[in-house]
Amino acid sequence: MIGTLREALKKGKPLVGTLLTVDSTEVAEALALSGFDWIFVDLEHGSLSLHDAQRALQAIANRCHTLVRVPDGTTENIKRVLDMGCSGIIVPMVNTAAYAQRIAALSKYPPVGERSVGIGRAQGYGLRFTEYLEVANEQTTVVVQIEHRDAVADVDQIVAVPGIDAVFVGPYDLSNSMGLVGQVSHPDVRAAIDKVRAACAQTNLPTGIFCSTAEQAVREIKAGVTLLAVGADISLMTNSAKLLMDAVRAS
Repeated sequence: MIGTLREALKKGKPLVGTLLTVDSTEVAEALALSGFDWIFVDLEHGSLSLHDAQRALQAIANRCHTLVRVPDGTTENIKRVLDMGCSGIIVPMVNTAAYAQRIAALSKYPPVGERSVGIGRAQGYGLRFTEYLEVANEQTTVVVQIEHRDAVADVDQIVAVPGIDAVFVGPYDLSNSMGLVGQVSHPDVRAAIDKVRAACAQTNLPTGIFCSTAEQAVREIKAGVTLLAVGADISLMTNSAKLLMDAVRAS
């Protein structure tokens, strides 16, 4: 066993992951074997279904941590994904503290929250039912995404919500909301990200961010970011293939 993601986040050491966007257990397993600390299974964008996500989790097994990004923070999305047995969830576009509170409540069993009780892979299909209920609240990781200017405006209230384990910045959607589509290095976008970092630092809440390159990830680590998602399965493959072909053709 690798321990829990919540424990790893509390240690404050950088955790490097990448996005899984394709329906392939082989790709999921290969990424887990490549040394990533966590895999970001994405159900918000792309074509992955709930069934695809569970098959990916089975292939990854306990080789690394897993966070599944749900399309949104509804009761159905949260409970079904957590019952798959992932380390936790990432919820996109969390723009208010009230929404963050609702997500936290849906992610934890009573009396802490409102999560309903079911049986799935997380509970060992019933074989570890009681054991799982005893530890689920402590072990389930809840990450909210700040990726809109409205969220930045409410960030001090969002980071103060009990039950939120980390904030993950989505720089591209954040730039979109600011009228600076794709300009993630624009000074105004960087200032907004810095505001999020500062708010997280005030409450000792880990910060995460998406990076396109290893160089960006290194800069973010030096800036104190803990939870990093670097690239995605398809971009890792295509970038590697292009580098290979460029090198062959240049010889």
